[in-house]
Amino acid sequence: MNIQIFGKNKCFDTRKAERYFKERGIKFQAVDILDKGLSKGELNSVIATVGLDALVSEKADEYHLFKCLTPEAKPEKLLECPRLYKTPVVRNGRQATVGYKPDVWKKWD
Repeated sequence: MNIQIFGKNKCFDTRKAERYFKERGIKFQAVDILDKGLSKGELNSVIATVGLDALVSEKADEYHLFKCLTPEAKPEKLLECPRLYKTPVVRNGRQATVGYKPDVWKKWD
């Protein structure tokens, strides 16, 4: 497994995801999404797996402006403004989840 956890330092679900993998002895790479964000390729891979709407936090200050964008402009806005991401975004190769999803992670053997 090649686990990457993209999250925010103060996000409770991000910490729970990290603890989930630590408790099972599964190595992972933790990435501060506010600092590093997702690359364009990573973003496209996650969108292909979970869909664009699942990635966006309705709690973000910029959410109302994001809703008004055209579908073509939304991925670019996510790349520019990582505060819009719902976290954690957990990747295992081409597989991905958004939020705390231990039931899905169990199947990633």
